[in-house]
Amino acid sequence: MFYKTELRDHIRVAPRLFDLKVDDALVKSVKLKYEGVITQEIGIVVDVVGVKNVGEGIIIPGDGARYYDATFEILSFKPELQEVVMGRIRDIADFGAFMTIGPIDGMIHISQTMDDFVSFAKDKVLSGRDSKRALKVGDICRARIIAVSFKDVSNPKIGLTMRQQGLGKLEWVTETAKPAAPKKEEKKEKKKAKV
Repeated sequence: MFYKTELRDHIRVAPRLFDLKVDDALVKSVKLKYEGVITQEIGIVVDVVGVKNVGEGIIIPGDGARYYDATFEILSFKPELQEVVMGRIRDIADFGAFMTIGPIDGMIHISQTMDDFVSFAKDKVLSGRDSKRALKVGDICRARIIAVSFKDVSNPKIGLTMRQQGLGKLEWVTETAKPAAPKKEEKKEKKKAKV
């Protein structure tokens, strides 16, 4: 889920930014410091929205930069357990698929791609034996987050499933949402009942 969060920090503005307005220099400095940062508390910082409050700037002897006590807003993506997300299949391997969700990829184990026996083809396609469904690179899918790990903060792991109702490739979801057409045998029985 995307969050807009307000943070407060001491921001270093390098001398090369002194020709800019204070707010513009601070936004550039905050972006340089925070964009792409990953923490368990905040998630993945996607963008710096803007600076709200700026304190008095100070210069520390021996360092030509100015330091400001500033309050600013960031936009971050923090994956939540049980959250339903949309994404595009980026890659397929023999063990599953990788789906891009926001600024990060999640992994769908082959057993979690569909409610069927799934096989992997060398042309990077996962196919269901009975359903004849196929999952390819570039497909847009809906999945549920079932695991989140920030053990390695530089590379968080997201586990996804598409086996539950309403999840999977968007074409599959619309297929299951439509009411099934009556079978030929049912039509014959209805005609006999009318006579």
